[in-house]
Amino acid sequence: MAAYALLLKFYRNLQFPGIERTAYPTRLKRNLPMSEENKMSEENKMPKRILIIDDDPEITESVRMTLESRGYEVFNAADGNQGLIMTEQKNPNLIILDMMMPKRSGFLVLEKLRRSMPIPIRVIMITANEGNRHKAYAETLGVDDYIRKPFPMDRLLESVKRLIGE
Repeated sequence: MAAYALLLKFYRNLQFPGIERTAYPTRLKRNLPMSEENKMSEENKMPKRILIIDDDPEITESVRMTLESRGYEVFNAADGNQGLIMTEQKNPNLIILDMMMPKRSGFLVLEKLRRSMPIPIRVIMITANEGNRHKAYAETLGVDDYIRKPFPMDRLLESVKRLIGE
């Protein structure tokens, strides 16, 4: 222990012109063992996962192809019930949710997600409905963005990038 104290004292007293002395060696910047730091950098390289919950195959396919071409990992669910199951299985970073669907509407899916998820998932709601009451209700439930159909794909991509990055 005494040798360690002497080395530490020696290190603290070293002076190098033009070089700023740091308290920790470079690899301990984040106070994590090297293996944890490597794991974190690997996680950041994984593609972001997006779940599309929509019963319209044309919209689902065009959105899926666009997002996959940008490097996102995309999953599809054809109705609200399947969407809730896939949310638990796939743990997406973002959900693109249609409002009007069979079996369970987008509102019911969103209500269930907000009640059951400890960390809220980002949600973009897409709809052909023109009513402002629906938009206000979606915002009350905590939707992150509300896009009316038909929409330019650039508008959706801009929202996706803003919410989860590239």
